[in-house]
Amino acid sequence: MSKMTLTTEGDQHVVVTRRFAAPPQAIYRAHTEPELIQKWMLGPDGWTMPVCISENHPGGKIRYEWSNGQEGQGFYITGEVISVEPFHRLVHVERMHLPQLPGPTPDNHVETTFEADGDGTLMTMRMTLPDAATRAQMLASGMEHGMEAGYVRLEGLLSQTSAVPA
Repeated sequence: MSKMTLTTEGDQHVVVTRRFAAPPQAIYRAHTEPELIQKWMLGPDGWTMPVCISENHPGGKIRYEWSNGQEGQGFYITGEVISVEPFHRLVHVERMHLPQLPGPTPDNHVETTFEADGDGTLMTMRMTLPDAATRAQMLASGMEHGMEAGYVRLEGLLSQTSAVPA
C-alpha cells in the first residue's frame, strides 16, 4: 500500500509509519501471533526466524531469533511486554543481541499503534533509545531495509485473505 517512513525526533526517538490495506485487527495480529510473525518479520531475503516467542500480555516475554543459515551470523531480540490494548496499541522494551557485541544493546522502548485509516490501517511505531549515540548506532545498522522487506512480505501475506484473519 505504501512504503515505510522513518523519521527522527530530538536525540532519542525514531518514528516509523506505514499504511497497510487491511484492518487494524489483522495488522495487530500479524505483530503479536508467533505463527504469523514467523512468516513476515524476516528481514532481508534468505533469512528465517526459527524461534519466535511473543507473549501478548503485560509482563510477557519476547524473543525473536533470526538466521541466514550461516553459523555465527544470526542475531536475536529479547524483551518484555509492558502494555497491550488489543487491536490498537502495544508497548514493549527490546534489546538486540548481535554476535559482534559483548552484550545486549541498551533498552529500546517501543510503542506501536494501529489506527483505522480509510479502508486500511496506519501503523505508527515510536522507538525511544537511551541516548543519541545508541540511536545513531541503531540507524547505522541499516535496520530500515530489513523492516521494509518484512512489511512488503506482510502485504503479500495480507493479500491471501485467509492467512491473517481480521
